[in-house]
Amino acid sequence: MAPIPGSGLAKGLAVTLRTMTKKTVTEQYPDAQPDLPPRTRGVIGLFEENCTVCMLCARECPDWCIYIDSHKETVPAATPGGRERSRNVLDRFAIDFSLCMYCGICIEVCPFDALFWSPEFEYAETDIRDLTHERDKLREWMWTVPAPPALDPGAEEPKEIATARKTAEKLAAAQAEPTPPADPQGDES
Repeated sequence: MAPIPGSGLAKGLAVTLRTMTKKTVTEQYPDAQPDLPPRTRGVIGLFEENCTVCMLCARECPDWCIYIDSHKETVPAATPGGRERSRNVLDRFAIDFSLCMYCGICIEVCPFDALFWSPEFEYAETDIRDLTHERDKLREWMWTVPAPPALDPGAEEPKEIATARKTAEKLAAAQAEPTPPADPQGDES
């Protein structure tokens, strides 16, 4: 059976008429901020205090968009007779967002929880060279990182929290015990 001439045009017009009568779902972005899902990938925030300059994030990045510079610093011995230690000090931590593909590998491999997803997405620049954000800017975005979701109330307590709680209870109990008063006369029997 041969198709009726103009049937394709009629189907197209029917679709157009159906969508014309529906309410639009366009959000007027600059005037109204979008309601983002909780796990939105915007930019990467740096919690600098947790960074030990282990370089795992830079080594695992498939785009090589993370730049880290550091130096070694000698820490004096904590106890007399102990030996000095050396530690890495972070000099530069930068991410080039013009290269970043937002895969999240750097966040996943960080063993010290120094990198987090921030839902911030308004960081457009007029020059591509300005898309390399240094650690000061990455630190600012840490304030926009949402809190982690609450634990399931039916789940068992994590081992780390249980151990810390037990240690704190033992310490509180030891401090609460009254100490016997010292004998002021120093009697020896």
